[in-house]
Amino acid sequence: MPAIQRSTIGKMQARSGPTPGVVPPRNGPVLSFAYSRLPADRDDFGDSARLWALDALSQDYCQELLVVDASNECVEACRRRFATESRVRCYLNDGRSLSMIPDASVDFVFSFDSFVHLRRELVESYLTELGRTLKVGGKGFIHHSNLGAYAESLSERVPQPMRKLLRKIKILDWEHHRNPTMSADLFRSLCARTGLHCVSQELINWRGRRLIDCLSFFVRSDSTSQNPTTIIRNPHFMREAARIRRQAIPG
Repeated sequence: MPAIQRSTIGKMQARSGPTPGVVPPRNGPVLSFAYSRLPADRDDFGDSARLWALDALSQDYCQELLVVDASNECVEACRRRFATESRVRCYLNDGRSLSMIPDASVDFVFSFDSFVHLRRELVESYLTELGRTLKVGGKGFIHHSNLGAYAESLSERVPQPMRKLLRKIKILDWEHHRNPTMSADLFRSLCARTGLHCVSQELINWRGRRLIDCLSFFVRSDSTSQNPTTIIRNPHFMREAARIRRQAIPG
């Protein structure tokens, strides 16, 4: 979870006014998915769950924070980091379910730079669980892959060896381990199937030109009438993130 995410949410708020992407104080639990790609003994492990957990706690965004990951090393690292913080509970799961979390108990769910690597069936499984564990009116913010939107593009027809060469000379973009089975359209459809409504989506670039990532904001709603999803295409996300990062550095 790169440290640009809080700025991203702030950027969304600045552009469109008050937005549910900014987490107000919560009386109930907030659920955060951790990020298990980094070894547990790395000093920069905090680029994942730790930074966002610390931010949520320091800003009093929640009274209770639940951190979930399928990697035992990641969960143990989080437990060590938050050993003195009574508001944090860390759970190891099976990579697709949230059986440790009661029905209708979570106010807000957050994930950044984790779901981008998950294939469709795992995303659907998690959304099904979020449809169960979120309270009615509970909200979620998930950063996931939109690489599937380019499945029929001409670049995907180029043989793999030639595609790798074209990426090295910067004619084609790298995929950055994004999962090709997921897209923004599919995420909206899966939300609808699992009792969730996708309120807004921002399609963004990631170290390239194609909009291979998506920031989706959704809500659990029992209403049968929903407004259409607001969709924003932002090919300048990385440039904006770099500018915000520079502004955030003191001096």
